[in-house]
Amino acid sequence: MSTPLRHGWTTGACATAATTAAYTALLTGVFPDPVEITLPKGRRPAFALATEALTGDAATASVVKDAGDDPDVTHGALISSTVRHGVPGSGVVFRAGPGVGTVTKPGLPLEVGEPAVNPVPRRMMREHVAEVAARHGGTGDVVVEISVEHGEELARKTWNPRLGILGGLSILGTTGVVVPYSCSAWIDSIRRGVDVARAAGREHVAGCTGSTSERVAAELYGLPEDALLDMGDFAGAVLKYLRRHPVPRLTVAGGIGKLSKLADGHLDLHSGRSQVNPGLLAEMVRSAGGGEALAGRVLTANTALHALRLCQEEGLPLGDLVAERARRTAAGVLREAPVRVDVVVVDRAGVIVGRAG
Repeated sequence: MSTPLRHGWTTGACATAATTAAYTALLTGVFPDPVEITLPKGRRPAFALATEALTGDAATASVVKDAGDDPDVTHGALISSTVRHGVPGSGVVFRAGPGVGTVTKPGLPLEVGEPAVNPVPRRMMREHVAEVAARHGGTGDVVVEISVEHGEELARKTWNPRLGILGGLSILGTTGVVVPYSCSAWIDSIRRGVDVARAAGREHVAGCTGSTSERVAAELYGLPEDALLDMGDFAGAVLKYLRRHPVPRLTVAGGIGKLSKLADGHLDLHSGRSQVNPGLLAEMVRSAGGGEALAGRVLTANTALHALRLCQEEGLPLGDLVAERARRTAAGVLREAPVRVDVVVVDRAGVIVGRAG
């Protein structure tokens, strides 16, 4: 019998817990441990403190992030909040400590120069600061500095450098809960990538399934880094967000296997959630006049790449056929959005083996 996957907590929830504990200690001299917070949907988790320190004018508390069973890059990271009294009437002012990034490009939901603490975590921390102030006679005017141990190193494994968030990680989360394998952080990064490209005035972006197709798209069209969307398996996330926030031109680039899935109407290209349909590839061969013998070999091919090689030997452009069918799927998702879409299919060596649009 399978065991349900364990949920975890976002960096925003961890930062809120650390901030609540630190501000409580600043006002009372005692750190609540564990510290309980209220998440946006009413859930009330308690967090054990990993470290605590109290000086005359500042209190620091730390929480180790537990992402549950999600393969989150920040799982196990030490997230700290240092709280100091602020200028009267200033409210809560956020600062980026070591390991937390700073916004350097427009298009994100934060102003350039601001610490990369996203709007919902900011709201959570403000609400908890206000509750602590009301309970213990504080003003609620504080400077909150969030830090993540090794955050700058961890950020290199995320989209942050491409999005113009430099110096560390972002403090994220809209619900406070990490749902295992939801890949919500990746999808959010795709959306922020589109926002940054639009703010930079880019009229052409590329959604790429991996580093090889990204390199090909960049070289083929001369695209700058902020026009490249690390789509991975999430074709649907790119297409649905561009439907609401259009860019004049989109290139979808990837390998024959993943784009065969898109051609078959799948918007999640992960091997665990969609499979290549050999019957569809065989039907493409027949419709292109490839003959029943070739269609039969394609039907029993080991992989989409194997099917491509079989067709190449017969001079039949299966890559182009897959690209056109994938382009039609993409256009169907985009609906009436003013986005012109083309598709580039590459092999593992980065050779273009199909194009459409």
